[in-house]
Amino acid sequence: MTSHILVLGAGMVGSCTALHLALRGHAVTLVDRREPGRETSYGNAGIIQREAVEPYAFPRQVGKLLRVALKQGADVNYHLAALPRLAAPLARYWAASQPQRHARIARDHAALIAHATTEHQQLITLADAGALVRRQGYRWVFRSPAALDAASAQACRLAEAHGLRIELLDAAGMARAEPALRRPVAGGVHWLDPWTVADPGELVARYAQALVQHGGRLLRGDATSLAAAGSGWKVRTDEGEVQAGQAVIALGPWSDALLQRLGYRYPLFVKRGYHRHYRSATPPQVSLYDLEAGLVMGPMRQGVRVTTGAEFAALDAAPTPVQMQRAEALARELVDLGPPAEPEPWMGARPCTADMLPLIGAAPRHRGLWLNLGHAHQGFTLGPVSGRLLAELVDGRTPVVDPAPYAPTRFG
Repeated sequence: MTSHILVLGAGMVGSCTALHLALRGHAVTLVDRREPGRETSYGNAGIIQREAVEPYAFPRQVGKLLRVALKQGADVNYHLAALPRLAAPLARYWAASQPQRHARIARDHAALIAHATTEHQQLITLADAGALVRRQGYRWVFRSPAALDAASAQACRLAEAHGLRIELLDAAGMARAEPALRRPVAGGVHWLDPWTVADPGELVARYAQALVQHGGRLLRGDATSLAAAGSGWKVRTDEGEVQAGQAVIALGPWSDALLQRLGYRYPLFVKRGYHRHYRSATPPQVSLYDLEAGLVMGPMRQGVRVTTGAEFAALDAAPTPVQMQRAEALARELVDLGPPAEPEPWMGARPCTADMLPLIGAAPRHRGLWLNLGHAHQGFTLGPVSGRLLAELVDGRTPVVDPAPYAPTRFG
């Protein structure tokens, strides 16, 4: 039976959820304060990571932890003032990263990742967005032989276990594959199954346009104003109050404040990140992930986008672009970036759960309320399959994957 459904949040996850619901005959209103794809979904590295079968674990190596504590590198930064509030979810994140627990979590994470490119392809076709997507994979690049050897072994293990395709490159192979490299490197790993996107925000916008073409509405409004209204839900928009029988919270890093107001206390936290574009005359052939430096360089419409790792801070804290400064300096060691394309770096936030798995399913204590959030680094990758899964749960259909690992009830 179809119904009117509000979807709150027009990022990748919310836009895909709204589109999947509309394709199943529901009357859908997608609400956001900005145009689709202008927040977290805009600022990622633009990779549909079919290879990302294992979520990012809390580091356990002493050397790595010391490096983080001393704020060295571009991969991790933190605000001291934010740590007391983050202590509880980060402690649970640490516990979930214990090797045996992480292996179980990775199995459930991989079940979603397995559908990343196939589910994106359906929506790419529907939205006529093929020109934005390149299917040439991306490369890990290594400065030291030791890091190359360790990562190559890991890549071979994951490729064999999950049916992924890789190409291992020595120093000469990387030099041939990437003429943009301005200095020798130890080698690289070319992941062949992922796709890259020339403009991540535009891909989200195309999916939202497809929603409108299939009967959905896209409205500006205050998604955090969601409140119960009789047997359904209401939200304030620029066109007035909109009511519906059901609602989906897909607000990414802004979900927690709304959920707390509704009485839910999930172990959620944010990882902030930065990027900046550069007008390079010799961009990389494909996106490069410099694991030792903790940054990604990718050719995009706006120029070469350099993205940083994670910053642990309050969602609304002022930017601290020290990571971006370090990332730029480290990236310039490898490629000729050229001048910046923007006066200031972009900053956004990734919505994370303590157990590294998203929340997808019915809210435990509110009828007609659904959650689709907490995808951490993989919201851009997992938006289509998460949207399909949520729509199938709403309809009571056989889901694309077992939804139990992602159920909001797992936290009590």
